[in-house]
Amino acid sequence: MSRSHSITKLAAGFFPVLCSVPQGPPVSLFRYNGLIVNQEKTGVAEQAPEQPTKAPKSDIPRGVIAEWTVTIILLLFGTTTLVQAFVIPTGSMEDTLLIGDHLLVDKLAYAPSGPITKYLLPYQPIKRGDIIVFRYPIDIRQTFVKRVVGVPGDRLRLVNKRLLLNGKALDEPYKYNKTDYTDSYRDNFPGDPNVNLYRPAQEMLMNNVQNHEVVVPAGHYFAMGDNRDSSLDSRYWGFVPRENIIGKPLIIYWSYDAPTEALSNPAIGIDHLLDLVQHFLTKTRWNRTFKLIHGYPIQ
Repeated sequence: MSRSHSITKLAAGFFPVLCSVPQGPPVSLFRYNGLIVNQEKTGVAEQAPEQPTKAPKSDIPRGVIAEWTVTIILLLFGTTTLVQAFVIPTGSMEDTLLIGDHLLVDKLAYAPSGPITKYLLPYQPIKRGDIIVFRYPIDIRQTFVKRVVGVPGDRLRLVNKRLLLNGKALDEPYKYNKTDYTDSYRDNFPGDPNVNLYRPAQEMLMNNVQNHEVVVPAGHYFAMGDNRDSSLDSRYWGFVPRENIIGKPLIIYWSYDAPTEALSNPAIGIDHLLDLVQHFLTKTRWNRTFKLIHGYPIQ
C-alpha cells in the first residue's frame, strides 16, 4: 500500500463527510459569509444551511419599546400641556400652602374656550378667591403662586391689615397675619411707600388709584399671599397680566419639610439629596399627601 493511499484511508476514517466527494477533477471550495463558493465557477454560490438561532434573552421585543416610547411621549405631553408640577419654595401662602408642598397645576382651567371645546372641557373664568400659578411679571422665568383678591373693575384697599373690596370689609378665613406691628404701607394700602417698589407697582400707584383705592384695570388681576405680612405680591410689583396666568393648583401630591434654599435652587443640591435619603420618611408630611386645593369664593 502506497503512502498516499494510507493517508487517504486514514483521513476518511476521521472525516468521512469531507472525503466522500464524487470522483473527478479536484474542486476547491471555501466559505465566505455563510456561502459555499466554487473558485472555479466564479459567481455561482449556494446558500449554506444555518441552524435557527434564538434571540438572546437580553433583547427587548420591538413592541415593548414602541409601547414605552408612546407612553413617555404622552406623559411628557400631559405634564407640559395639561398639568405641570410645581413646588412651593417660600412661606408667602402659609398656612394654606407650606414650603415644600409639591403641586400639580391644571393648565386648562383658565384656557380660552373654543366653539366646540367649551362644551367638552370645564373652562372657567378667573374668580376672586382663586389660587393661581403665574409667571412673575418682573421676571417671567420665575413662577409664583398667590390668591386672586381683585378682578378687573374691582376697587381695593387695606386698612389696618383688613382688606376692603368695593367698599366692603372682607371675611378672609384663609388669611394669616403673623406679625403684631402695623406697617404704614403694607397694612394700609395704597399709601406712601416706605420701601423701594418695582416700576409696575409705581405705575399702579400713579395711574390706578382713585379715592384711596386701587382700581384693577381690564386684563389684569390683583394677587396677594395668604401669609399677608410676609408676601411679595401685587402691593410691591403691581398687577398680574392675564397672559401670565398658567393655571390653578389641583392637588398636593407630595409635601416635604425642606428649607427655601434647597427648594429654590433649580438643580437638586447634594445636601438636599442626602437629606432626602436620610429623612424621606420622617420629613414627608404624609397628612398633606393627595390633599386637594380649593379656592375660597369672595363676593
